[in-house]
Amino acid sequence: MTHNLDLARSSDHDREAPVHAADLALELEPPVSDAPARVDATGVELKRGAFLNTLAMLASNFRGIFTFLVARLLGPAVLGMFSVAWATTDIISKIGVLGLDNAITTFIARSEAVGDQARSRSLFRVAVVLGLLQSVVTAVIVIVALRFFNRGLHVQPQMVSVLSLVLCAMPGLALYRICTAISRGMKVMQHDIYSRGMTEPIATTLAFLLAIAVGFNEFSPEVAVIVGTAASGIVALRLASSCFHDIPAPTTVMSPVAEARSLLAYSAPISIYQLINALISRLDLILLGYFVGRAPGVTLATVGIYSAVVGTANGLRKVNQAFNPIFAPVVAGMTATGDHEVAAATYARLAQWMLWILLPLVVVLSLAGSTILLIYGSAFSQGGAWLGIVALASAINAFVYLGETVIMVQRPALNLLHSTITCAVAFAGLLWLIPRFGAFGAAVGTLLPYIVQGILRYVTLRWVFHWKDSWSDIRPPLIAAAIALVPALICRSFLGGIPAQLISAGVFLAIFGVQWWQHHVHRKDKQC
Repeated sequence: MTHNLDLARSSDHDREAPVHAADLALELEPPVSDAPARVDATGVELKRGAFLNTLAMLASNFRGIFTFLVARLLGPAVLGMFSVAWATTDIISKIGVLGLDNAITTFIARSEAVGDQARSRSLFRVAVVLGLLQSVVTAVIVIVALRFFNRGLHVQPQMVSVLSLVLCAMPGLALYRICTAISRGMKVMQHDIYSRGMTEPIATTLAFLLAIAVGFNEFSPEVAVIVGTAASGIVALRLASSCFHDIPAPTTVMSPVAEARSLLAYSAPISIYQLINALISRLDLILLGYFVGRAPGVTLATVGIYSAVVGTANGLRKVNQAFNPIFAPVVAGMTATGDHEVAAATYARLAQWMLWILLPLVVVLSLAGSTILLIYGSAFSQGGAWLGIVALASAINAFVYLGETVIMVQRPALNLLHSTITCAVAFAGLLWLIPRFGAFGAAVGTLLPYIVQGILRYVTLRWVFHWKDSWSDIRPPLIAAAIALVPALICRSFLGGIPAQLISAGVFLAIFGVQWWQHHVHRKDKQC
């Protein structure tokens, strides 16, 4: 752990030189007035940030080892209980954080854009204190409420115990989210690699194995996640504070109360739609757990299998983590200085990049889902029928999240309206589908709201912000996927078993990859 922190601190000092050099190079170049050239200049910064975010995203996938161990050592029923409890905690944690993780990124990016570094440090301290206090108070209130009202909720007593334990992870979760958001506001992307990418999965896995050895048994995942989130939050705090070591003390007195009011006023609508978004993304799993024994084929083991499906498909949601953390401060700075044309062009460029990544992942998970899920055990292969649908829902969510970021830094109340409508669709769809079709209904029910959400955000960008259509940017990956899908489906239909899944997925990737390479070479030739 100390070694990782030393590396992180040294990388923080090293990062200044290349960033300043890049800024100096841009200053020495002739002024650029046309939007495409300015987008290309911004693209260099976006690619550098996206690369570091991708490393963090890939490193965070090591937490899959923890899920794998829970499934293998304790079985799908225990995995199902833990997954429902963790999904519920994730939703409640949005109340504790109160939107500060997104708000602080925007506030610090704006302060840095105008050179007010002293205010950035003040915002850092205020956000950390607020986030910790709110999360602790929220966790205590919910735990007490569960103990007093669990009979009226008709929840299994064991589930209440598991949920109460997992709620203790909220302070560490809040600390990680806020401190990582602060680092991103300073355009330092590599901190997430150390806190969430390395510290959390290692600490969680080791704590889980130790809890099993000590004898916590079915409560071992809950103990492990408390330890893992606490370790991740502490490391994120240390790394975020290192961004402010060289900032001089402010010459004017800043009121922490005024800063807190400003942050909370901005983050309040954000927190509400974040809560609603978290509810939308977790609602299928939570309601499936609620309908155990009351819907066709739904048992705790079924919930565990479905949670593995959701965990596998959620890898697609993480694709936006490669771009959004750097896109948020960049677009916040652009809109603060009135560069709306450049912001729109940058958004279109990122949308195309995400499609080149998301489309092949969706198709592979759809064609070879049963084979991929065998890693959790033979019982999990039945989830292959649901994986393709959930993967498509996750991909749509990741893609339209860029639009949410654009709307958030300008008119966050619109995101609240979108999320409210989407949540109503999700509730209605899942409550109708799960009692009739079980886990398959949950998969279909999670796809519908994201389609609605995507339409709402497109309409907002097109007619409220007057951004131009970006079909010319997103058309190439869509056409490439359609061409590659035809031979892949032919292979899938004429072959059988595991070979059919692997071969069809390989055929799609090969043909899609050739078309991506041709597009990439053609784009480089045009730039030359």
